Amino acid sequence: MLNKPVLVESLIVFVIVLSVHAVVWDRYSWCAVALAIQAFYVQFKWDRLLQAGGAVFQFRAAANSGLLPASMVVPLLGITMKERCKSAGIVYFERFGIVVASTGMLVALFLSVIAVGITKPVPTNTCILTGVAGSIIIYTMKHSLTVSEVIEVLEVLLIFVYLSMILLYLLPRCFTPGEALLVLGGISFVLNQLIKRSLNVIEGRGDPMDFFLLVAVVGVVLLGLFFTVLFIFMDSGTWISSLFFHMMTAVLGLGVIMPWLYRLIQRNPLFWLLQFLFQTQTRIYLLVYWTFLAASACGVVFYQNAKRSSESKKHQASTITRKYFHFIVVATYVPGLIYDRQLLYIASVLCLAVFIFLEYVRYFRIKPFGQTLRSPCVSAGVLSGVEGPRSEERMKLILRADLVEVVFEGNMNKWSERNVDQLLAPEANRYLQV
Repeated sequence: MLNKPVLVESLIVFVIVLSVHAVVWDRYSWCAVALAIQAFYVQFKWDRLLQAGGAVFQFRAAANSGLLPASMVVPLLGITMKERCKSAGIVYFERFGIVVASTGMLVALFLSVIAVGITKPVPTNTCILTGVAGSIIIYTMKHSLTVSEVIEVLEVLLIFVYLSMILLYLLPRCFTPGEALLVLGGISFVLNQLIKRSLNVIEGRGDPMDFFLLVAVVGVVLLGLFFTVLFIFMDSGTWISSLFFHMMTAVLGLGVIMPWLYRLIQRNPLFWLLQFLFQTQTRIYLLVYWTFLAASACGVVFYQNAKRSSESKKHQASTITRKYFHFIVVATYVPGLIYDRQLLYIASVLCLAVFIFLEYVRYFRIKPFGQTLRSPCVSAGVLSGVEGPRSEERMKLILRADLVEVVFEGNMNKWSERNVDQLLAPEANRYLQV
């Protein structure tokens, strides 16, 4: 029997897809519609495989696959970027949008082929739909992409396959197929961009804004992979492990990430960062304002912890309390969008790296704060009443806030001020509406 919430979710996704392509209908519209139809059928195959424990990778089986929504996020993002850049007359990023859309479609199709291939008995109708969708996508890519762009798409697909085998083995049952498609697909694309830009960087001309996010993401991923493998063979809850963890973090940061960033931008990254943060009076005011908001958020958590410890029964944070944090996020991002988007971009990347590092400390129980961060008191401050694994929810809260700023500011900072304002003004309006 079909799951009604899944059907409602699928209906909403189809409405969004058709709404986007109703504005402009071209060859990519046929690809997106074909991909959505086959993903709708394949996601039920994934659901059955997860329930029966027959999936090749160790996906999380507690939820449905979520393949249809995840399959459409990156293609729609790329198509939207293509159309907006085309209307603004920016050819380079119009081509970049086509590459993003093609990459998203091909990676989503790859996950669908895996599900069809391991389902027994072989689902004939779904195989036909997947074959038709694949033929349409490959035919469109053949007539739309240059040879170098095809190679770039295949590179991302190859990185995605390797990351899937590594991360899903080291972190079993942490992702559904849809979550793996979004998270690992995004990391694969970022890693490919960083490798390509590192090889093609012009001596003395690297813009720090182009490389800061890429290097930060690759750095935290390498850090997580290294310690995940290491703590398979040793206990992570000892003081020796804590000392080794912090020493290796410093070695990776100062011995690998900083020299890599220095080679790309041809200047000291720390000095550049300090100069950037305190360059204008407006930035100083924004930093002081954000520090006040961070202190306010910590105050809410401490108050919740004190309230919880003073009561005999288990305390659950109310919905109103959790909305305080939503208000703090909006109050954080709106002034940055209005007064200094570049500072907001750099601050978002730094906060993302810091939060992921703290999540490593919590996940591996690194002394002295690892066990404290794992305690119910800390989790109850924000996430009580929220369904799902704590790590997953923390990452979602961070990524939801960072996504639009990282995508638009990180990729478009080379444009003229007129084009940036033209393309980012609708995003600022959406922040204000939320």
